[in-house]
Amino acid sequence: MDKKFCNNLKYFRREKTYTQKQIATILNVVESCYANWEQGRTEPNIEMLRKLSEILSVTLDDLINGNY
Repeated sequence: MDKKFCNNLKYFRREKTYTQKQIATILNVVESCYANWEQGRTEPNIEMLRKLSEILSVTLDDLINGNY
């Protein structure tokens, strides 16, 4: 994923006042897995992208392509 996705993911998580640990728990992944997504080290699969979109109440387009 590019830096735009990472920044958007962090932005929307903070907007909803979630911690990385809270999102990881909801998604049933370890916190370091989620942190790696925000840092651009790894990418979530399509299923996780859909879940992130739902949890953060944003469209996939905003999550992936937005400028936040």
